[in-house]
Amino acid sequence: MKTRITELLDIKHPIIQGGMHYVGFAELAAAVSNAGGLGIITALTQKTPDDLRREIERCKGMTDQPFGVNLTFLPTVSAPDYPGYVDAIVEGGVKIVETAGRNPQAYLPGLKDAGVKIIHKCTSVRHALKAEKIGCDAASVDGFECGGHPGEDDIPNMILLPRAAEELTIPFVASGGMADARSLVASLALGADGINMGTRFIATQEAPVHENVKQAILAANELDTRLVMRPLRNTERVLYNPAVERLMEKEASLGKNITFEDIIDDVAGVYPKVMMDGDVDAGVWSCGMVAGLIHDIPTCKALIDRIMSEATVIIRNRLEGLLK
Repeated sequence: MKTRITELLDIKHPIIQGGMHYVGFAELAAAVSNAGGLGIITALTQKTPDDLRREIERCKGMTDQPFGVNLTFLPTVSAPDYPGYVDAIVEGGVKIVETAGRNPQAYLPGLKDAGVKIIHKCTSVRHALKAEKIGCDAASVDGFECGGHPGEDDIPNMILLPRAAEELTIPFVASGGMADARSLVASLALGADGINMGTRFIATQEAPVHENVKQAILAANELDTRLVMRPLRNTERVLYNPAVERLMEKEASLGKNITFEDIIDDVAGVYPKVMMDGDVDAGVWSCGMVAGLIHDIPTCKALIDRIMSEATVIIRNRLEGLLK
């Protein structure tokens, strides 16, 4: 299957593994890339730029296919060493970067001069248009269904994707709610050039997270996520657990007076405990509504091969058959 995104990124299948904190390590990125998709290492999971350099080298030792690095620009007072991370990406020879969070414009020249293709993650058409204007090569358009941060507009992909197709000239992939061949075919029909999967890739054999996390996703359905931190305008979709229940009780009682300090114990520094140690109730952690469509824990190759073969059947048999 050739789309604008496969040609832009020089990958076989229009399937991208999104950047995920304490999930996007070399093992997963390499497995996705070896299966014909685009694997992504998460930069900020690596504590320093030198750690990222080592992770890039580890990934290069596991695959000879293209892979990328996610670099999320956080709204924080004490910012990470972003110039150092950019240098590590460029010096490591990585040619694809997924940016997310705040506007990445200040860091684009150094990346673009090194021949790096930039995919910016956006939760609205206006943000995608801004990404196009500042020189991003592609967009990852993230619908309200997504795990993690869906923005504040609450537009689901059935509306967001065709709106993006109406407005954008750069390629874009659909993110949020993506799990299988139906997701891919529907996204292509709505105007996207591929899909970006996050939660679905956590539930794979190569994902270097604790088995408890994979089983929690497997056991969940589409009703088991919640939106938290809405009063702080930092909305996050997370898997429901006792920590989420506590946080929501604080939000209800404190209302508009709530501060980040009120909830810090449940949201800060919990990912190593969840993803590495398997304590899935240690705090709040991102998970998409797509959990309701996840019923197994395959290898990345088996998952991607299944998506592509079933997509062919849907297009050639079901959709073409409707025209007879």
